[in-house]
Amino acid sequence: QVQLVESGGRLVQAGGSLRLSCVASGRTIDRFVMGWFRQAPGKEREFVAARTGSGRDTYYSTSARGRFTISRDNARSMVFLQMDSLKPEDTAVYYCAADDFTAIRVGAGYYDYWGQGTQVTVSS
Repeated sequence: QVQLVESGGRLVQAGGSLRLSCVASGRTIDRFVMGWFRQAPGKEREFVAARTGSGRDTYYSTSARGRFTISRDNARSMVFLQMDSLKPEDTAVYYCAADDFTAIRVGAGYYDYWGQGTQVTVSS
């Protein structure tokens, strides 16, 4: 079992930046693909970004590419999402997730473990 706890979400103005953190416990995360998803009110949970266990490969959604950066520190069992140039449409609950697989998959159903989420609100 892997427990995931996110933090860092808050209210921010459009154009601002936030850094979300996710700390894992229970098992080491170096073998997991770690991803970030988000869910806005009335919408389905959507993929944002992911990084492989080795850290070599990353993948971003179209909306995140160029503005968000996912990183990980396996030694500290942590994953981060740096979000820059935030827009009101980025408002959502952001979830950290772990997929026990070697390659990045974007479907939420593949991910085995989830955090409780952290709220990000971007005001215009």
